[in-house]
Amino acid sequence: MGTKVDALASSKLKIEVGKQLWLAVPMIGVNLVQFSRTIVSVMFVGHLGELELSSASIASSFCVVTGYSLLMGLGSALETLCGQAYGAKQYHLLGVYMQRAMILLNIVCLPIAVMWYNMEHVLVFFKQDPDISMKAGIYARYMIPGLFALAFLQPLVKFLQSQSKVLPMFLCSAAASIVHALLCWLFIFKLGMGNAGAAVTVSFSYWLNAVLLVAVVVMTPSARECWHGFSAQAFEGFIEFLKLAIPSAVMVCFEWWSFEALVLLSGLLPNPQLDASVFSIILNTIATCYMIPSGIGAATSTRVANELGAGRAAPARFAFLVSMGLAVMDAVIISLIIVSLRNVLGKAYSNEAEVVAEVAEMVPLLAAVIVMDALQGVTSGVARGCGWQALAAFVNLGAYYAVGLPLGCTLAFHFGLQGKGFLIGLLCGVTLQATFLLLISVLTNWTQMAEAAIKRVEAQEIMRLLE
Repeated sequence: MGTKVDALASSKLKIEVGKQLWLAVPMIGVNLVQFSRTIVSVMFVGHLGELELSSASIASSFCVVTGYSLLMGLGSALETLCGQAYGAKQYHLLGVYMQRAMILLNIVCLPIAVMWYNMEHVLVFFKQDPDISMKAGIYARYMIPGLFALAFLQPLVKFLQSQSKVLPMFLCSAAASIVHALLCWLFIFKLGMGNAGAAVTVSFSYWLNAVLLVAVVVMTPSARECWHGFSAQAFEGFIEFLKLAIPSAVMVCFEWWSFEALVLLSGLLPNPQLDASVFSIILNTIATCYMIPSGIGAATSTRVANELGAGRAAPARFAFLVSMGLAVMDAVIISLIIVSLRNVLGKAYSNEAEVVAEVAEMVPLLAAVIVMDALQGVTSGVARGCGWQALAAFVNLGAYYAVGLPLGCTLAFHFGLQGKGFLIGLLCGVTLQATFLLLISVLTNWTQMAEAAIKRVEAQEIMRLLE
C-alpha cells in the first residue's frame, strides 16, 4: 500500500513540476529578453564613457520608478483576474479584462510622459549632477513612445500567460530583442546618436513586441476563444478593477522603487559617476538574475489562479510548494555562478578598471541578495494568483521603507560604507520581505481563497448577464 502511495505522490510531483517548467522556462525567456533591451542599451552606451553610462543608468532607473513599475504593477492585476477566469472556464472575461487594462494603462501614461519629457529639470531639482541630468533627459524623451507601447504589451502578456500560451510570447519577445540589439549597434556606433539612439531602439522594440503579440492573439484559434473583439463592457467596472489593480501596483512599486531609489542616492556619494555606475551594474545584475524566479513566480501565479478559479484548493497549495522547491534550486545555482564570475562581471558594462574592481568587491553581498530575491519572487507570484496583493504591499512597505532603505542610507552616508552600505540595507529588506511573504503563503487558508476566486468570477458573469 505504501509503495502505491509513494508512486502516486511521485507521479503527482512530476506532473506539477512539468506543468510549472512548461510555463516557467518560456516566461523566464520572455522576462530576460524583454529586460535585456534596457541592459543592452546601457551596455552599448557604457562603452562610450562613464558619463554616458551613468546618465543612461539614471534615466533608465527614473523611467522604471515613475513609469514601467507602475504599468507593470497595474497590469499584474490581470494575473489574478484572467488566471481565475480561465480556471473557471469563463473565457470571454479574459478579453474584457485585457481591454479594460489597456484603457486604464494608456490614461496613466499621459502624466508620466509629461514627467519624462522634463526629466532633466526633475533630476537637477533632486541635486543630481547637471551633466548627467542633461544627458539623462535626452534619453528619457526618446523613451516616451515605448511607454505607451508597454500599456498595450503588458495586458497582452498577462492575457496569454493566463492561458499558458507562453512559448509564442517568448518567440515574439526574442525576435523583437534581436532587432533591438542590431538597431543599438547601428544607431549608437554607426549613426553616432549616443543616448538618444539607445532610447529609440528600446521604444521601437516594445512596439514591435506588442504588434507581434496582437498577431498571436488574432491568428491562434484557442486565444481567439478568449477574445471576442472590442467590447463596450471594457469601459465599465473600472472601480472593481482598480480595487485589485491599485494594490497590485503598490505591491510592485514599493519593491522596485526601493531598488531604483538607491541608484539615485548613489549619485549623492562622493564620486557620483563612479558610484552611480557601479551600483547600477549591481542592480542590473540583481534584476537580470531575478528574471528566473520571476518566471517561476509567473508560473506559480498562473497555476495557483487557474486552480483556485476552478475551485481546487489542494492543487493550488501543492503548486505553491513545488514552486518553492524550484526557487531554492535556482537561488543556489545562480548565486554560485555570480560568485565565480566576480572578476569579470563589471567588464560586461564598462572598460574602466576602477568600476570592474568595485563591482567584484561587492559580489558576495550581491549573491546573498540574489538568494533571498529568488524566494520572494515565488511568494509574490502566490500573492498575485490568490489576490492578496494588498497584504503583500504592506509587507513590502515595512521591509524596504522601515528597514532596508533607512539602514542602507545610514551605513552608506553615516558610517562611510558607500555602495556597500546600500547593498547591506537592501539585503536586510529583501530578507524580511521573503520571510513574511513565505509565512503568509504557508498560513493561507486555501479553501477560502478558492471560494473567493469563484465569487469574483461569478460576480463578473452576473454583471454581463444583467446588461
